Amino acid sequence: MAETQFEFAGAAEGIAREAGALLREFYAKGVATEYKGDVDLVTEADRSSEKLIVERLKATFPSHGVYGEEGTRSGLESEYRWYVDPLDGTTNFAHGFPAFCVILGLEHRAMGSAPEADGELVAGAIYDPLRDEMFSAERGKGSYLNGQRIHVSKTASLQESLTGTGFPSQKRHASPNVHFYQEMTLRSHGVRRAGSAGLDLAYVASGRLDGFWEFNLNPWDTSAGVLLVTEAGGTVTHFDGGVFTLDSREVLATNGLIDGEIVHLFTEMFAGREMEPIPTPAEFARMRAERQ
Repeated sequence: MAETQFEFAGAAEGIAREAGALLREFYAKGVATEYKGDVDLVTEADRSSEKLIVERLKATFPSHGVYGEEGTRSGLESEYRWYVDPLDGTTNFAHGFPAFCVILGLEHRAMGSAPEADGELVAGAIYDPLRDEMFSAERGKGSYLNGQRIHVSKTASLQESLTGTGFPSQKRHASPNVHFYQEMTLRSHGVRRAGSAGLDLAYVASGRLDGFWEFNLNPWDTSAGVLLVTEAGGTVTHFDGGVFTLDSREVLATNGLIDGEIVHLFTEMFAGREMEPIPTPAEFARMRAERQ
């Protein structure tokens, strides 16, 4: 029987649910954490979840490649390649903060393509095991939450929007996103920082957020979420509005109505405009004293 997108999405949902159940068990009893960098956490739960997912994918789709966050690299020259984040939101998970998910996204590539060649996202699933929320999408067939069709929001202006973002776990002092965070906060209804790019993208797809941006994400972070947003009627681009690809180091996802305003703001900021300096602690203390 020929493989179909429905088969891919259905399999991704089933595997994500199984991995999510495993994460719930670890979350309930607590797990020891270790560092894979200065501040990058990894837990036994990450590794166990990836092991389970890879085993299930290989059993179900033996000809497919797998690219996992925790080190799995197999069959990358294959026509189909799965991007796997077995636990997106590890820092949240390790601290007992209830915002994390499992991500599986599938890319279809032309036969004979080089491993680094871009393909087309065709199916994906993002599962929140604590809320039992399954977000899934198939190319050309829409996006769904627990089997119900979802759509992006209809918020038409940045001023009325609620957006999300994230910050890097490494070299935060070198990241410009604190400036973007400040400017977006000043110009919108609010900015949320939940600590899971997968959930942020799923929330844009379902209309809970009107937009999301972040620097330096990886393919396993964005694969399923990008498809969810576009199939729900939204847009995903670079910060300058350019075409997004899985190897992009920046992502801007919106409901398709506020992207023009955000692209304009970001363009101005990269050009050195629209960036109001953040007060130093001494300046802040002086301003507070002046108000008293």
